[in-house]
Amino acid sequence: MKKALIMITVSLFPRLLAAQELNVDSLIGENWYGLYIQGHKSGYSVNSVAKDAQGVVTVTEDAHIRVSMVSAKQDMRIYSKRTYAPDGALVSIESAVDDPSGKSKFFARMDGDALVLETTLGGETKSERRAKPKETLRDALKQADLTGRGGKVGNSLSYSWFEPVYKMELSAKSSIIAEEERVLEGVSTKVFKIKTVIEQLGVETSSFVAQDGTTLEDVIGGNITMRLEPKDLAKDVNYSNDVIVSNAAKVLTPIANPRDRTTLHLLLHGPLTSEHVYNDDRQSLTPAGDGFDFKASRVSLKGITVAHIPVTAPEAVEWTKPTTFVQSDSPKLVSKAREIVGAETDAVKVSDRLCAWVYQNVHTEYSARLSNALEVLENPKGDCTEHSILFIGLARAVGLPAREVAGMIYVDGPDAGFYFHQWATVWVGKWIDVDPTFNQPLADVTHIKLGEGDLFKQAKLIPLIGQIKVEVAK
Repeated sequence: MKKALIMITVSLFPRLLAAQELNVDSLIGENWYGLYIQGHKSGYSVNSVAKDAQGVVTVTEDAHIRVSMVSAKQDMRIYSKRTYAPDGALVSIESAVDDPSGKSKFFARMDGDALVLETTLGGETKSERRAKPKETLRDALKQADLTGRGGKVGNSLSYSWFEPVYKMELSAKSSIIAEEERVLEGVSTKVFKIKTVIEQLGVETSSFVAQDGTTLEDVIGGNITMRLEPKDLAKDVNYSNDVIVSNAAKVLTPIANPRDRTTLHLLLHGPLTSEHVYNDDRQSLTPAGDGFDFKASRVSLKGITVAHIPVTAPEAVEWTKPTTFVQSDSPKLVSKAREIVGAETDAVKVSDRLCAWVYQNVHTEYSARLSNALEVLENPKGDCTEHSILFIGLARAVGLPAREVAGMIYVDGPDAGFYFHQWATVWVGKWIDVDPTFNQPLADVTHIKLGEGDLFKQAKLIPLIGQIKVEVAK
């Protein structure tokens, strides 16, 4: 959700085809788009194609998000510029996310047969070499390629592109599923409806594209819309969309004693797939009629063999390693984690200490941020995302396996319901859910786990945002 405007690339035809075979000149210029979340105007994007005198082409997306989060105004800018040589070869990718905490930057450039990727997060820059991606200019201008060469229903193309935020090459397939005639600026124009499936994420995009390759509208995951608009209309955005409240699953029957319950039974409805089904000691999620049956029970640690840090269990050791957004090898994180934990090695007690410290020291405020552990340590404030990412960074820094969990949690009050939420799971001899936002060493039964893993894994929840309905079972 934090990076919804993803460029999909074309890879069906041989890479030796020259970029000039595409009518690049017809696409030069900029287009303005209004951005809508759940039908509410939430921002705008200006997308452009440019070519210099030497034939170097740049493709740029510059999205500005303006939303409210429980009445707190939030701004985020997501910027991407991809540069291609005259023969269509990828030269570089520049990406940045500006949010209330600062700027996260990602810069990739070709160096022979390798891609050099520099990532700047939390004030630290790291560089690494990766395999050369297959991406070319033809990929960036995929819509023009698909619709411009005698496009017709049934035509399809496969795509791949390198995404610096995820540090990986993604792939997708687009297919023309319908066509129609529209009058655009007084001229009858053929418009194609294109369905795109991003394979690794399981996210489907529906697009309306003019014959010249201009995107008129994208609907991403069924809840994020990018619509071509005049510049003044596109930029006309206030902060009326409260993304916390508008995406919640309200309930008709309030849940009594939500934090102290020993069991909970719910019925879930919405576009859930096997990718979102997690069954463990705390919860079970099983198909039932046109939805899913959710049951949760309070977890007990009685009788388990408690692990000691640093944990080396084969099933968990992977989750002690640093990642892009969990910089657990940073001396600052290691020093703070050791200060909090002291000489304690009991994994349960270590987890409890870290949970309590994060709860007590991170000031709660809602924020639209691309969070990382080091940044939160330096600027300790934020919502559930910031609490959980810092907790995970501190845990891994002392050898306690931990990973991100995403889903929903029940919140009482006038707008009682289940709100999208993030917490953590740690290995203490078995995996347990921990919620540092609410200082819960064992997460309560109102937590509905729908995703587990890093930012890339959590992107699979995009189709669920605002689409889940919850009933409290009798």
